[in-house]
Amino acid sequence: MIRDGRLPEAIDEAARMLRAGGLVAFPTETVYGLGADASSDEAVAAIFAAKGRPSDHPLIVHVAAGTKGTEALSRFAQPLPPFAQKLVKAFWPGPLTLIVTRQPGVAAAAAGGQDTVGLRCPAHPVAQALLEACAEQGVPGVAGPSANRFGRVSPTTAEHVRQEFGDALLVIDGGPCDVGIESTIVDCSRGQPVLLRPGAITRTQIEAACGEPLRDRHELAAPDPRASGTLEAHYAPAAKLRLMDAKALQTGLDVLGVNAAHLAVWARSPLKSRSQRVLLRRMPDDAAAAAQQLFALLRQFDDEGVKLIWVEAPPSTPEWEGVRDRLQRAAAA
Repeated sequence: MIRDGRLPEAIDEAARMLRAGGLVAFPTETVYGLGADASSDEAVAAIFAAKGRPSDHPLIVHVAAGTKGTEALSRFAQPLPPFAQKLVKAFWPGPLTLIVTRQPGVAAAAAGGQDTVGLRCPAHPVAQALLEACAEQGVPGVAGPSANRFGRVSPTTAEHVRQEFGDALLVIDGGPCDVGIESTIVDCSRGQPVLLRPGAITRTQIEAACGEPLRDRHELAAPDPRASGTLEAHYAPAAKLRLMDAKALQTGLDVLGVNAAHLAVWARSPLKSRSQRVLLRRMPDDAAAAAQQLFALLRQFDDEGVKLIWVEAPPSTPEWEGVRDRLQRAAAA
């Protein structure tokens, strides 16, 4: 059931359901999340069951802004190192997740049994209204992975969530997501900032805000903590996705000619096909616009029944890193 997130009664209903141990889907600026009380291992277990997600693959805990968020930080995390505090100040609320050392005895299931936990303060006003209402009812944080079956394309509208889980799940509608890909993840648990997952917030922005260079994950002796969305194969549509350069795309279309079918192409370069059965879609030249469209377009291609998706590889520049990461993982599935 989809409820309008602008209505206070919808927010209150969702907060009560989360307080009672239920699941609620809610919007963030990145993608829609499937939420449960992060302090309740039983409630969090229901997320893993609904998604078909391995229970050792950790979830991100979402917290409110302001005083409530500060209290939640103290509840879930041990004191942050100075560079992590700078990142909180610079980017919260916003699409940045920090992996921090977890307080013992809290959110063990959400953390996948690790000594670290991922925390984020989303910027979406509906998400903030829900998190504030939850905090008032004694739920300091909401565990919320993307509201889709494990490994599949993330949802960026309430309707996407309904298509995944049906009408029984309460979905709070906050409109289409503005960012469109999941948050940037920075590991802050090993004394130095390490980028685990790129997103809308770039390496350059992170380094400027925290005053330290991002370390390469392979330089550190300690292994990476497990984190959301870092599996090699992820974010995959039902159709097989291939990344190609513009020349290879046009060559492939020329070879297939009028017989091309069940094929969708997303590219920045102008391409031509002699087949009327090929779906040609223009990728924006702007990385942020491409990110906002990405998951919705992959879902649309699946709805159209295509069997193969060809995508022009994004540029190898910092602003495209998040889109490039999602496409590479989708192609690996």
